[in-house]
Amino acid sequence: MKRYINILLMAICLLATSCSSILDKEPDFVSPDYYYNTEEELTQALNGVYNRLIDTNGRMYSKALFSYFSLSDESFYKNISINNIRVMVMDAADLDIGRFWEVLYEGVNRANYLLKNLENKELDTDTKKAIKGEALFLRGYYYFILTSFFGEVPLKLTPTESPNDKYLAKSPLADIYAQIVQDMKDAEGLVLDIDAFSHNERISKTGVQAILARVFLKMAGEPLKDETRYEDALEYANKVIASTKHGLNEDYSQIFINHSKDINESKECIWEIGMYGNKIGTVDQAGSVGIENGILCRDQELGYSGGAIQITAKLYNAFDPKDLRRDWCIAPYYYEVNASTGKTEKKVFTNAQIYNRNPGKWRREYETGKKAQYYNSTNFPIIRYSDVLLMKAEAENAVNGGPNDDAYDAINQVRRRAYGRPLHTPDDECDISKDKDEVEFLQIIQNERFREFCFEGMRKLDLIRWGIYVQTMNAHGANMASSAGSFAYGGNAGKNTTSRNVLFPIPNTEITVNKLMTQNEGW
Repeated sequence: MKRYINILLMAICLLATSCSSILDKEPDFVSPDYYYNTEEELTQALNGVYNRLIDTNGRMYSKALFSYFSLSDESFYKNISINNIRVMVMDAADLDIGRFWEVLYEGVNRANYLLKNLENKELDTDTKKAIKGEALFLRGYYYFILTSFFGEVPLKLTPTESPNDKYLAKSPLADIYAQIVQDMKDAEGLVLDIDAFSHNERISKTGVQAILARVFLKMAGEPLKDETRYEDALEYANKVIASTKHGLNEDYSQIFINHSKDINESKECIWEIGMYGNKIGTVDQAGSVGIENGILCRDQELGYSGGAIQITAKLYNAFDPKDLRRDWCIAPYYYEVNASTGKTEKKVFTNAQIYNRNPGKWRREYETGKKAQYYNSTNFPIIRYSDVLLMKAEAENAVNGGPNDDAYDAINQVRRRAYGRPLHTPDDECDISKDKDEVEFLQIIQNERFREFCFEGMRKLDLIRWGIYVQTMNAHGANMASSAGSFAYGGNAGKNTTSRNVLFPIPNTEITVNKLMTQNEGW
């Protein structure tokens, strides 16, 4: 929360452009003295709050949050073995971590600024009420990311308007989560239904409810371990399901094809981060979905990716061969230029080439329009309906001391889709048999989430809340060292993981200027 924001900058930042469908791409810069009056002005200010979910340097959902900030046993970075954040070698001076902290607090500050300027405004339309609700939700969501990656942080609920504002010490984690829950519950009663939008890039009522279910599951796990929150997680997952406004896309691969084609996917994807453009031109809100985590291809016309991320045998072997997700999540091919013809050709991997493979969820060959090398407009899904179903199953299991029929039905819908079967018809080949105890069923949930959400930045945070991140990463490192041959280096992130890596360090830039700040343990 460095003092990098002054009043003039805030006036400009709040008008910054953001995600595709929801934004006026070329807003005017208006003095805050004459702002926050009309719905259009309030919407432009809200866009500035959303804007920080996309950092143009890649530290948010444009890249880092689904790649090198979320290292797990799913994958590794090609040819990176030492002295890099991508193998857990970093410190409190790391520029990526420092910028991540700044962007998150920029988001908090923009939300605070908008909320302050709404205090004396008459919210006489549903749209104005929704704007306040979205600002409240986004403040809570920025704090949710902050606590997930940094633990206890300063809780600031007023905007930074002067260099003389007092610095704040860390707040207790329970207090921060209480504020997150309050902000999101207040937002739930203000924001619009998803039916009010033609897209899912704005937070809707079911979006708030789905994220609240995720927040409550986190509170039930490490480090708070407030197991009463499983009941809250179940309540909010059930709210989303009962709304009937969302459902599973019956074709798993189509979810991600739609993203690449810039087709709205609001049936399954409850809330997405909307990217815009490809940095060709004046708009700078592009991402790297399917590029950073894409299929090796040197042909820009087809869709360039350096294939930086490669997958682990652990992930590949976690899938049943009949599970249709395997060969979609993990690309069975790559692209290579034929030296004789100069043409790009598709090459299929052999059965022995497991570690050579790349993530395949978002495939650039489906993109339309002119393609840039490193950037695109592919949206990133924050929460999908399958997540709501699996959260429901996990919460039912915890609340009832074991799985009930509702828990089995929720997870089996996800599994039936994975096997290409009708969602609501029992199927012995893919359904989980109803003979599991609480511990066994939780393990099944953990494995199902591993398969369903790989490369969506969720595995690390799941392992942390389950309290098994360090041991899982250490085992991953040891396994690759002993069995991955020339790819043994891919386990270095796992070998380098210790208890301190459950959280990032507080950036040195913050420690230096804020004398009340303390460093996280181990850093």
